[in-house]
Amino acid sequence: MNSSQLLESYNGGNRNFEELTMVSANLIGADIAGSKFNKTDFTNASLARSNLSRCSFEYANLNEAFLYGSDLSFAKFHHASLIGTDLTKTNLKGAYLDHANLQGAKLSGAILTWVSFYRSNLVGVNLCGANLNGINLRAADLSHANLSWSNLSGARLSGAILKGTSLNGVRLSGAYLNGLELEGVDFSGLNLSEVKFRGAKLVKANLIGTDLSKGDFRRTNLSESILKNAQMRQANFGSTHLHKVNMMKSDLSNADFSQADLSNANLNLTNLENANLENANLSGAYLWGANLSGANLRNCNLTGASLRDAHINGTIFEGTIFANTTMINGEIKN
Repeated sequence: MNSSQLLESYNGGNRNFEELTMVSANLIGADIAGSKFNKTDFTNASLARSNLSRCSFEYANLNEAFLYGSDLSFAKFHHASLIGTDLTKTNLKGAYLDHANLQGAKLSGAILTWVSFYRSNLVGVNLCGANLNGINLRAADLSHANLSWSNLSGARLSGAILKGTSLNGVRLSGAYLNGLELEGVDFSGLNLSEVKFRGAKLVKANLIGTDLSKGDFRRTNLSESILKNAQMRQANFGSTHLHKVNMMKSDLSNADFSQADLSNANLNLTNLENANLENANLSGAYLWGANLSGANLRNCNLTGASLRDAHINGTIFEGTIFANTTMINGEIKN
């Protein structure tokens, strides 16, 4: 079937065009919304500025196809191959691209609101400045992709691969990054408020000046990370690995550090007012000048820690372990 025959068949009421060979077909500006193109071969086809809304392209081959400016809203691309496909300025709102291969695809200026890329191959894709609000990128491979300055607020990235991914200036407030491996990532100065990092690996991360308020870091590994001058009010660090972290001058008020490992951490001049540090390990930690007013240090381990010049008005020390601990006046308590 050629392009003219397909359009004639569509105008006659047919919507089933599955398993066809449409290599290099010219369907520019076509209105073929709601059609089924499952397993159809559109390699090198021209489908620019076409109405393809709610079409089904499951298992279809769209490699190197030209879809510039087309309406692909709510279309289905499950397991489709879109290697090198030009999707510039397309409307992909609500589209399903689960398990699709988009390696090297062009998505500049595309509308991607509420798109699902679950387990998709997005290696090397350029999404710089894209609006990815609420997008589903769970378990997607974003290795070496460019996500700089994109809006990923509320996006789901749990299990995604971000090896070598550019994340400069990205907006992630309210996003789900549970279980991600982000060792050495640079999130300095970003707004990560209410982000879910539960179980993620953020060893040696740069979070200087970052807003992490109300974030969920339970069971996250943040060992040796830098969180100076960060906002972490009401964040949850329960059972988190924070060995040797630098949180100097950060706001940790009302944060939950219960059962967290803060051994050898730098907490100098931090605001820990009303923070929960029950059963936390603060052995060897530095808390010089820290505000611990109203904080709960019940059953906390302060072996070798220094609280010189700390503010401890109303601080709970019930069952706290003191061994070679430097108190606020410089005295050693055992």
